[in-house]
Amino acid sequence: MLWLEGRLRTGTTAPFDLSDRGLSLGDAVFDTALALDGRVVFEGAHVERLVAAAGTLGFAVEPDAVRQAMRALAATGPRLAIRTTATRGTGPRGLKAPAAPRPVLYATAAPSAASLAFAPLRLWPTDIARNETSPAARLKTPAYLDAVLAAGEAAARGFDEALFRNTRGQVACAGTGNLFAVFSDRLVTPPPADGVLAGIVRAEILALAAGEGFLPEERSLTLPDFLGADAVFLTNSLRLLAPVEAVGATAFASAAHPGVGQLAQALRGRVG
Repeated sequence: MLWLEGRLRTGTTAPFDLSDRGLSLGDAVFDTALALDGRVVFEGAHVERLVAAAGTLGFAVEPDAVRQAMRALAATGPRLAIRTTATRGTGPRGLKAPAAPRPVLYATAAPSAASLAFAPLRLWPTDIARNETSPAARLKTPAYLDAVLAAGEAAARGFDEALFRNTRGQVACAGTGNLFAVFSDRLVTPPPADGVLAGIVRAEILALAAGEGFLPEERSLTLPDFLGADAVFLTNSLRLLAPVEAVGATAFASAAHPGVGQLAQALRGRVG
């Protein structure tokens, strides 16, 4: 299902200007949200982040239009993944952005299996580095080729996701989510400065942590530090909270960790 120019369309095919900078240069931002029974989970945060990300790139997106697109698609199914994309629009050949951008907003929806949420997974540490010096590392842009290649590498080795380190060797994120490590009563996640997109569910977990007996902390972690954790988990808007069973050859009993279970239960309450 597709939302474009204020209305729903069946399928995901529509006329599109091939000179659009989102297509030709990745000059765009997007957001992925979970919709349950017609409601966009954490809607306000998703709208706010997409509008702010477009503003960071230097073009404006109307919050009401983003909200309209998400809600229209959410009403078409019981459990959906909604991807909303804003591009700078068309422009002259070359890298320089047009002085008067004409942004394009569109959104698509696809079924999201309930079994994906809270399911455990295994991570492969890729040697592809996350560039923490790039502003794009803290935005959700279509430039996902590193993640695509790392995902293929992880799958070829029998893993579900890739784990990225930055150019300084510090743990940054997974290919499609934020990472958390439990050290006794401390809940540690890498800071945005390490090349991290600050995810919507990441923020929810940080807000819930104290109520579940954790001291939340944003701190840089080397891979050996990370592998020394009591438990590890990944967060994103579709998986929500995914306990990590292994990082490479290092096994974790994250799903059985009581603190991880408490956080998962608290997050279920927030989602509901």
